[in-house]
Amino acid sequence: MSTTRLAVERHPLLRVASFSTAFTAPLGAVPTPSSIVDALRLDVAAPLARNEALRAAVRDMLRHGGYKPTGRGKPASEYLVRAASEGTLGSINAAVDACNAVSLHSGFPISVVDLDRARGPFHIATAPAGASYVFNASGQEIDLGGLLCLWDADGPCANAVRDAQRTKTTPETRATLSVIWGCAGFEEPLAETERWYGELLVQAGATIEPVDPERSGA
Repeated sequence: MSTTRLAVERHPLLRVASFSTAFTAPLGAVPTPSSIVDALRLDVAAPLARNEALRAAVRDMLRHGGYKPTGRGKPASEYLVRAASEGTLGSINAAVDACNAVSLHSGFPISVVDLDRARGPFHIATAPAGASYVFNASGQEIDLGGLLCLWDADGPCANAVRDAQRTKTTPETRATLSVIWGCAGFEEPLAETERWYGELLVQAGATIEPVDPERSGA
């Protein structure tokens, strides 16, 4: 796995944690450990606990650029809580399951992209008005205007609400880039979230390589 670099546009509220992950085989052949599957439930003890202050801070961070993080545009971490409470948060693959479990319990939205389907260099910046991308296999699009996004060489590919279909993991995925969308005032929980996330992936036999965000812009 080659070194991945991530430039981050200066932002008063955003705090990012990121790392790349290499799996020993394509995800379709990597079983999700029971410890990760169990963590997809709300009633399982976890080392992290989401709270209302963090939920509000995440929304404020996303709102800073003009995006409205409500309704269908709310942070992905909030969708996970609803899915888990309804019993519809199931296993997808080891990479996505670990992401969802950690996001569910920490309250931080997390993005995962396939490093073989995306093209570097990567950077994080606010999307301009009119920007959009397809986020599911049905061809539905999300309006990205004012929303912080992860960009690769081909455009925006992930954010704290919905990741792009073109860079999502598949059964053939062998390497991923994870971005934890943190916010100012919650640096310690962000570090704890990154640590637990890495531990879960190691339980799946993966190798983790830290990605230190590089600040760019004024």
